[in-house]
Amino acid sequence: MSEEFILGIDQGTTSTRALLFRKNGEVAALTQKELMLKIPQNGWVEQDPAAIWEDTLRVVRDVITKGVRGDASRVAAIGITNQRETTIVWDADTGKPVYNAIVWQDRRTADFCATLKDREAEIQAKTGLLCDPYFSGTKVKWILDNVPGARDKNLKFGTVDCYLIWKLTGGKVHATDATNASRTLLYNIHDGKWDADLLKWLDVPASILPGVRDSGGDFGMTDAGLLGAEIPIRAVLGDQQAALFGQACFEPGMVKSTYGTGCFALMNSGSKPAASRNRLLTTIAWQIDGKVTYAIEGAIFVAGAAVQFLRDNLKILPAAPDSEKMANAVADSNGVIFVPALTGLGAPYWDPHARGAIFGLTRGTTNDHIVRATLEAQAYQTRDLMEAMGGDTGIHPAALRVDGGLSSNNLVCQMIADQLNCTVERPVNTETTAWGAAAMAGLCSGWYDDVSDIAALWRRERSFAPSENAKRDAGYSEWQHAVKRVML
Repeated sequence: MSEEFILGIDQGTTSTRALLFRKNGEVAALTQKELMLKIPQNGWVEQDPAAIWEDTLRVVRDVITKGVRGDASRVAAIGITNQRETTIVWDADTGKPVYNAIVWQDRRTADFCATLKDREAEIQAKTGLLCDPYFSGTKVKWILDNVPGARDKNLKFGTVDCYLIWKLTGGKVHATDATNASRTLLYNIHDGKWDADLLKWLDVPASILPGVRDSGGDFGMTDAGLLGAEIPIRAVLGDQQAALFGQACFEPGMVKSTYGTGCFALMNSGSKPAASRNRLLTTIAWQIDGKVTYAIEGAIFVAGAAVQFLRDNLKILPAAPDSEKMANAVADSNGVIFVPALTGLGAPYWDPHARGAIFGLTRGTTNDHIVRATLEAQAYQTRDLMEAMGGDTGIHPAALRVDGGLSSNNLVCQMIADQLNCTVERPVNTETTAWGAAAMAGLCSGWYDDVSDIAALWRRERSFAPSENAKRDAGYSEWQHAVKRVML
């Protein structure tokens, strides 16, 4: 019999990827397409939903052509992972979005979020989240309030996963999973359902909401006309939860940190949600057979995007991979501190009005110093998260598993190890987000008996041990002082 594969769809903020995985976790084929962001005004970040769908269909068709010569019947199942919180509202009668996708980085609802502050304790108790424009609920409200006639239409709301499921199944399935639902500010993570109080406070009608299913389960079949055969969709997870699963962080206390557009550290907290006292998030890590595993999360909005900013906006970096060479060309940042609050500050500060700044410039500052300060910021940001996490849980892990584009930068990994004073582990399979969704689909398709089979596939490519660094705490103190200066 011909070998079968699991297809992982990874729809991210800046690209859409499709990967075919073998049972051992090896990538058999990969296709990627960059996705453009729209910045219509300061603080607003949007995407074209049609481009998201067209890119997804294009990369899926291409990877099936490359990997199995177009024979879609050799794809056993699909797992979808997606940029979380990004919000799409579409007309169910026409299938057309009524507005652009409002991206998770968008800050336009900051003023409305401020009006919810007196309810924040109640909201956090229900959702595990804070009142911030980051989450989907206030974005939905904005679309309903600002698109003429929107509230009179037969609308559907979904995060990107939900929109892709709708399109892939030919409009037959309007569903999301518990991880994505838990990021909307509308879902009660304890009761496992959309919350009537939250819907009332945000003025979002229940009729537009998707059904919420297990992260691994039945999300329908793809329309046969799209890919040449019906393929079962068997897993859906938000990208950071997918990375936690793909990094095999199956035991409480295990932590991963992903360095993509933003930086997201998640700690498995087991079957009981851990409330944060340090302004981190309590979220659903995954849900299987109705059983929920929770995580505590620190979310930072700009990580790899800071390197892109140097390349595309300031023009001081020829290409992203050049950042390591430039940073290593100098011994230190020469006093430069870069706070990359380009879309506000996330955890543990939560200031949507903060703006990025570069401090410590002198006549002796070079591009190399600024690049090094940008990489150092990733270590400082991670320390912010891990110190808050340790304060919440009392757990200071001996190892941090890393992934995402910036994790390929050895200097960044070493800086993180030094700041955290713990070992940083980088896996052989760095496609942990797509692999997490594919592995979940494999688990729910009978490829694996349980998560121990998936954990056995995890392999370390390199570890970074903390070095003696006399300037470790001094640099972090300067970082903290700089952060206070950008908060409004």
